[in-house]
Amino acid sequence: MLDCLSIIERYYTPGNDDYRVLVHHSRQVADMAVALGQRLIDRHEPLDIEFVEEAAMLHDIGMCLTDAPGIHCHGTEPYILHGILGRRMLDGMGLYRHGRVCERHTGAGITAAEIIAQHLPITPPRDLLPESLEEKLVCYADKFFSKSRPDEPPKTLDRARQSLAKFGGDTLARFEALVDLFGDPATL
Repeated sequence: MLDCLSIIERYYTPGNDDYRVLVHHSRQVADMAVALGQRLIDRHEPLDIEFVEEAAMLHDIGMCLTDAPGIHCHGTEPYILHGILGRRMLDGMGLYRHGRVCERHTGAGITAAEIIAQHLPITPPRDLLPESLEEKLVCYADKFFSKSRPDEPPKTLDRARQSLAKFGGDTLARFEALVDLFGDPATL
């Protein structure tokens, strides 16, 4: 098992607000992803549960490079790039599989067409959709927790849907496919 906290501590100072936000959120996502993943394992689905936990702990590592003062991040890049930036950080450590999770967890994934239509600062435009079961699981669990309101209980399925609905029907349809795959986390 990777020592995820030591990797995080390369970029974040323990005790600082951004560190607390990242680690708290990541632990919430990891715990839910592992619990949902255990359901799949119980049904004899092949799943690398150790990797799921590691990837969930590292999925937002790139947020420190973004300008997101609401979550104590004072970098220069737009927040939408935090996954891509996280991938670069992890790829630089040889953690390519973990980096793919970073890059593909935003929303319910983002397509090249959405990048172009919404004028997102992602170049070149390309599909950034979770593909593996592990990527999908971290992406899904992430939708139930807020970084800006860390003490709130997990979002309900309906609240997660409402959060994603503003990004359009395609995003919501991708989320519904994840719901079908993993079920309602409220039943854990």
